[in-house]
Amino acid sequence: MFRLTFTPVRYFKVSILIGILVTLGIVALYETGMVHRLDVWLAALLAQNAPFPGDDRAVQYALAIFFGLGIAWTTIDINRPVLKFVIAAGAIIEVLAAVWVLGLRGIVFSPCASLLAISGSFVLGFAYSCSEAGMRKRVARAIFGDRISKRTLSAIVDSDMPLKFEGEKRHASVVVCEIFNHETLAEALPVSDYVAMHNAFLRNAADLLVDRGGYLDECDGESLRVVFGTPLADEEHAATACEAALALAERLDAVNGECVRIWHQIFDFRIGINSGELVVAAYGSSRLGSFSVAGEPVEFARRLCAANTIYGSGLLMGATTLGSVESLVEVRPMELIQRYPDDHSREEVYELLGLQGKLSEEEHARRDLFWKGIIYYRQQLWDEALTFFHSARRPDGSDGPVEFYIRRIEQLREGLPALEAS
Repeated sequence: MFRLTFTPVRYFKVSILIGILVTLGIVALYETGMVHRLDVWLAALLAQNAPFPGDDRAVQYALAIFFGLGIAWTTIDINRPVLKFVIAAGAIIEVLAAVWVLGLRGIVFSPCASLLAISGSFVLGFAYSCSEAGMRKRVARAIFGDRISKRTLSAIVDSDMPLKFEGEKRHASVVVCEIFNHETLAEALPVSDYVAMHNAFLRNAADLLVDRGGYLDECDGESLRVVFGTPLADEEHAATACEAALALAERLDAVNGECVRIWHQIFDFRIGINSGELVVAAYGSSRLGSFSVAGEPVEFARRLCAANTIYGSGLLMGATTLGSVESLVEVRPMELIQRYPDDHSREEVYELLGLQGKLSEEEHARRDLFWKGIIYYRQQLWDEALTFFHSARRPDGSDGPVEFYIRRIEQLREGLPALEAS
């Protein structure tokens, strides 16, 4: 069995053009009478006792259009050359079998239009599929595989972007999602359950992010990294990444519910988002290589993901990302951290709470109280900061960042060193 993938518009247009050209050629042959003698000979050979049918051009032209478009489409769209030949040969065999079966019933059916349509469309379609434009889908599939969605693959094929990827700088956003309790899960579960649980996490996370336009750059047993804004440029990459990350958190919470039901365990997953200028290229060697991204923003996204475990947050984002989506999302400040080892300036990182307008009144009020607590904290006004943090506290104490700052202030007031994010 073979599977047709989403047909790019470029290939659909070419298939229609080939189908029209082949059909017009068959119409010209019929109208000039060039296939009449062949039809009479076939009628005598296949159904000697049956009368030759009258004017059945409408049927023949309909079959020519059907086979012309169908064979052109499959020949161009399918990547594997062998399957192209198999489908065309199968169509020819079906036509000849239909002629033979109808002949046994005394019905004369001319296969000329169908055979000409199949062979003509196959030849033209195969020739196009061997051209640079016709090979774009095969080349793109070889480079990206299933790391991009079918919609993205189609857009790449339809575009004029080169597929060599020798290297360029591109502004993009990186989403990193990682499991931080894998050691605990390894001790609590049999190996098969441990693997099944992690695969449920990876499959759901990868499918969601890729379906939303991301490129699955890295995926291992405990984490994945998805890039938005490449291989196709996207000016809205930061907004798309934020929306996808929020949807991912919701999806993985649902997966955790199933994990509790099946294995009585949950993932401790955290997410980091960062945007910046990356180097995108095809990296590696002839033995092992792939399209990927590189640059400090990639590493900072991973650091943000890990920093969630310090603050008790679930989704941290960098200041560059926020600068692109500030009017679209709800955030609260988390920390001023030193981003570069040789630069002592500090950069704000933020917790992404949701999309603009999606927080409840209670969540808005708690967010504002937390923000005021941060302001007093940075002014080292511990009492005032604690007042606001306690007001922002949830009754069940489930807000990790609030609990983190309450503990930190208590440590500072007692003269104990406070844990810093690095």
